[in-house]
This record gives sequence, structure tokens and C-alpha cells, in this order.
Amino acid sequence: MNKDIATPSRTKEILKKHGFSFKKSLGQNFLTEPNILQKIVTTAGIDAQTNVIEVGPGIGALTEHLARAAHQVLAFEIDDRLISVLADTLSPYENVKVVHQDVLKANLVQEAEYFDQAGPLKVVANLPYYITTPIMMHFLDSELPVDEMVVMMQREVADRISAEPGTKAYGSLTIAVQYYMEATTAFIVPKTVFIPQPNVDSAILRLVRREQPAVTVTNEKEFFRLTKAAFALRRKTLWNNLLHSYGKDEISRAWLEKSLEQAGIDPKRRGETLSLEEFANLSNALEANKPIREE
Repeated sequence: MNKDIATPSRTKEILKKHGFSFKKSLGQNFLTEPNILQKIVTTAGIDAQTNVIEVGPGIGALTEHLARAAHQVLAFEIDDRLISVLADTLSPYENVKVVHQDVLKANLVQEAEYFDQAGPLKVVANLPYYITTPIMMHFLDSELPVDEMVVMMQREVADRISAEPGTKAYGSLTIAVQYYMEATTAFIVPKTVFIPQPNVDSAILRLVRREQPAVTVTNEKEFFRLTKAAFALRRKTLWNNLLHSYGKDEISRAWLEKSLEQAGIDPKRRGETLSLEEFANLSNALEANKPIREE
């Protein structure tokens, strides 16, 4: 068994050997607790049949644990200074491919051709705080058949994604993710186990893809537009938010009034009180009643 990359002493040794300094702009915080990394792999249920995509491998601390358990690992690293470090630290593992690319610009379907056998596909990553949501949505919107995501992120963001209606944390991000995935917070990771230490604790969020989206909508694009509109002005009523986003002329007001009534939703409610089902009902009513405007 190779000596773990993720101990504090080995991490410092690797950083010193390669003369590596952290870039704040890339949100780099390296985890230095092997037990937590092993817990992430266990939470994700990685076994010898699983193919794994990792984002931001850093010096390879989590990658190493994934490589030991998985069939193959495909890791995306944006920082060119880390490519040679990873070539060194991951040299014992032949089932890992590091792609030097911004994952948001990657053709995920094409890159996943690296995997040489079919099996469950999972995304496991310690995501940079500043770009957590775009990365997650990039995977959810792609045609890649991701079965599960187990990702580390700022605790506050994990709370928002796994939130229930009627809570402060509930919002359009909650709905965007829960539409596709079942979200649960697996465990909390204290800020003390990172180099450099971030300002806040992290959480491991487990997302399992639903066989069908959580609700049935006639127009997905309009459904997501509606959920964003409902939370645009957080302290305002649903009615005020919808007027703000859909227009205040007579035709728009009549359309909104009719659709709210049809969906059985009180316009005086706030967006955060609506369940996914209620948003779906309202979205479908808006779509069905959409006015035909004269050019």
C-alpha cells in the first residue's frame, strides 16, 4: 500500500518538493485527513465496477483513494502547475487519467469515452467553493448518464441544495438540483483538516439521480424560468415577483391571475413556501394559458 498523500506531513512534503503555492483565485484547499477521504469513497459506494469522474484533484489526495477502490478515474484539473505534481503523486495508479482542462468547457460525453467498460458512473469531488453550482449544473445538464454525485462544498451551499420548502435555505438552486436528484447531506467536514484552512466548514452532499424528474412539466425551460423568477426578490410575494419577471401590462396580469387560480396558488404567498409540485402545476398552467400576442 502506498503512503497516503493526504497526511499533513506528506502534503507539505509534496508542496515543498514541487515549489507549489496556493492560488486563491482557484479556491484551492487541500484535505489532509485520510479517514475523511475514505469516508467519502464509502459514502459514494465506489467499487471495482464503478467509473468515477473527479473535478479539481489538486495533488491527488482524493484521487488516490478513488483509484484504489474504482475501476477507472477521470480527473479534470485546470491548474497547469498541478499536472506535473499529479504525474508524480499518482504514478503508482494505472487506472487514472488526468485531463488538463476547465471542466466547464469540457465535452463530458467525449471525455468519458476513456472508460473501457460500462458500469455505474459517479462524480466524486472536492469542489472549489467559488464555482460549485456551475460545475454541478454542467453535469446535470450534460447528456452524461451520471448515476450519483458525492461532492464536498461549502456547508451553506449544501444546506441550500438539500433544503425543504418553507425554510430560509430553500430557493431556485434547491429546485434546479432536486428536480433531477435526491439530495442528502452525508456528513460535515471541519475547516481544520484543510491546508490552507478555509473560513467555513464543508459538507459532503450525496446526490442520487432520480429515474424520472421529481415532477412532470410541459416545458422544462419555462419551469426553471418560473422558479428563478419566484425567488428574484426574496422578501416579496409571489405575485410581485411574477409581475417583475413576466410584465405588468394587462395581458400579462390576466395571464398570471388565471394561471395562479388554475394551479390553486394564493398570489400573496412567497416563493419559498411552494413545493416542487406546486411550481410544476403553476408552470404547466402558465404554459397552457400563454397569451398569443399580436405582432
